Amino acid sequence: MSEQGLMSELERLVSEDRNPKTMDIDLLPTIDILRKINDEDRGVPAAIEKVIPEIAAAVDRIVGAFQKGARLVYMGAGTSGRLGVLDASECPPTFGVPETMVVGLIAGGPDALVRSAEGAEDDPKQGMKALQEINLTADDVVVGIAVSGRTPYVIGGLTYAKQVGATTVALSCNPRSIIAGIADIAISPLVGPEVLTGSTRLKSGTAQKLVLNMLTTASMIRIGKSYQNLMVDLNPSNKKLVARAVRMVMQTTGCAAQQARQALDQTGNDVKLAILVTITGMGVEEARKALGNAGGFLRKAIGEKTV
Repeated sequence: MSEQGLMSELERLVSEDRNPKTMDIDLLPTIDILRKINDEDRGVPAAIEKVIPEIAAAVDRIVGAFQKGARLVYMGAGTSGRLGVLDASECPPTFGVPETMVVGLIAGGPDALVRSAEGAEDDPKQGMKALQEINLTADDVVVGIAVSGRTPYVIGGLTYAKQVGATTVALSCNPRSIIAGIADIAISPLVGPEVLTGSTRLKSGTAQKLVLNMLTTASMIRIGKSYQNLMVDLNPSNKKLVARAVRMVMQTTGCAAQQARQALDQTGNDVKLAILVTITGMGVEEARKALGNAGGFLRKAIGEKTV
């Protein structure tokens, strides 16, 4: 695309508009700059609220993929790509899932996480290639993340994903975006112009992070990765997480710290099993079998009423 064509395209994007509320921001003292930023940030949750039905539709597709043993794949460039990789990387320690279950792809590859590789987003073939390299299947869900909704890397990826037959989701912050027109489900929280024109790591980035939080958290809850509001499938991989695991067993069973620690030792630090053993008095292998029969849902294995 020519420079003139690109400029014309940017002029049509809400995320590239100038914000009339911050025209004097370069004249303000520090405290007032921060108040301006904070005032603009207040509108982000309201924008997310308006697209909850679309987020729910995406979650249901993701749950279906997980139940088939398939994957959630994020792809984006720049800040959008980094946010996707961040959300993907937090799923294994938080929910005890394999690293291959939620995949984050960023234009320019891993190096782009720590240093700018903005030009890497301009080739749609690279988006297609990234999905080919992970052997994308029709059972997977691909979420293309692009504030503008026009990033060629994401367009190429979503177009290829559609050809494969995978579920496609577009996450952008502009109405009627290109990727929204490609995807099966379009999530478009409209947060408006940024405090600094075009700096979409601000409100738009915050909106993206909130949506990604919702996609994975709700999906993991739906497949049994929580008990009540506790993340009982976490991987206790450091001292803080071990202490959290002990507290969860205590909170759910009412037992003392020593008993909780013993239960975790018996189950190899498996929080779900430790809770089940403590509540029911089952042996470890019996509890493991009961949990498997319950599809990993701890409430069901305990015998509590479930939806």
